[in-house]
Amino acid sequence: MTFTLTPTYEDNPRLQDLVERLRDYLGGELAAYEAELGIEPESGYTRAQLEPVWRRSRELGFYGIHLPKEHGGQDLTYTELAALKEEVGASGRLLQHSVLGDMGGPLRAGSILQYATDHQIETYLEPVIRGERACCFSLTETDAGSDVRAMKTVATPDGDGWRITGHKVFSSAGPFADFSVLIARMAPEPDAPEDAKPVFSAFLVDLDAPGCTVLPGETPMSGEHIESDIVLDNCRVEPGQLLGKVGDGLRIGLGRVTTNRLLHCPTVLGQARRALALTVDFARTRQVFGAPLGALQSIQHKLADMATSYYAARSMTYDALADLDAGREPRTEAFMCKLFVAENAFRIADEAVQIHGKAGLVRGAEVESIFRKLRMFRVLTGSSEIQKNGIARQLLMPG
Repeated sequence: MTFTLTPTYEDNPRLQDLVERLRDYLGGELAAYEAELGIEPESGYTRAQLEPVWRRSRELGFYGIHLPKEHGGQDLTYTELAALKEEVGASGRLLQHSVLGDMGGPLRAGSILQYATDHQIETYLEPVIRGERACCFSLTETDAGSDVRAMKTVATPDGDGWRITGHKVFSSAGPFADFSVLIARMAPEPDAPEDAKPVFSAFLVDLDAPGCTVLPGETPMSGEHIESDIVLDNCRVEPGQLLGKVGDGLRIGLGRVTTNRLLHCPTVLGQARRALALTVDFARTRQVFGAPLGALQSIQHKLADMATSYYAARSMTYDALADLDAGREPRTEAFMCKLFVAENAFRIADEAVQIHGKAGLVRGAEVESIFRKLRMFRVLTGSSEIQKNGIARQLLMPG
């Protein structure tokens, strides 16, 4: 894999064309739209501001591009999708999460198509794919993060349906969503033994249903206003809102873990690439003692380390994705990629701030904003410690 801050894909003409068109959109039309809105890294946005991005991205073929052709996508390989996610991450666009459908769109909903009934696809998922509706995913609770089996949200039988009570946190895209893919613990049967294992199910919960309240979530250190708490108080769900079968909840909620773990990495790699590119430009143009900052060997060594870390993290990620495309399941490699990408992307951002000096410490400066986002990735979607646990488990208990 050749090192460059502007990857090319001459061996894959389709992907090369997609990347070029995506770069044009991100740096042209979308950049102009953001400037028109006057949004900044910590601005809140409205549904009305996001919908035009969903629709335009869909018109250009990017929104849901990874999906099978029968759902309007191009049936991309994982490697191809990763290349596009990296470009989005490297763009510096504030609305980047709405281009491929990461936030509330097809990238969130596409993974559950296999569990959905025809009615659920037509009513819930197809409108998301078309950019007409949005969804969020509600699994995490205050005391149930990595230990999802500790969740307290419970679904109690009520006639042929259920009533759900509980409190979900960190439901990304919740402020803009129409429904949630929500995981709940099933109330035990009256005659169930006390030590019976809990059963979890997944439901499609309309966020405007009686008994369901969407509250502003805590603002993460990135400053983005994209999180919600979903509070349910005896909220009725009908049989047709059960996704999959009773007991499929954790399979749906944690399913495709290896794939999802790997596909988080390219976006982060893109953000690290952006931080590196900004820092190279700064080192070239910032004058100190009558010469460019980049003339200092100490700065050159930092840049060399940053570039090497990016190259290593990117190479291992795309190698694991190639395995996934070949039909293998690189479980250990996925743990390794999430760990290595998270830790090294943050180191790149940290050095970017250091090299920028005071200019990198200003709230709202792009490298400062990237720094905060990449710090979060060391915890989100499984902390670095969780990844190490997974690696060690695979080493000590192979097979």
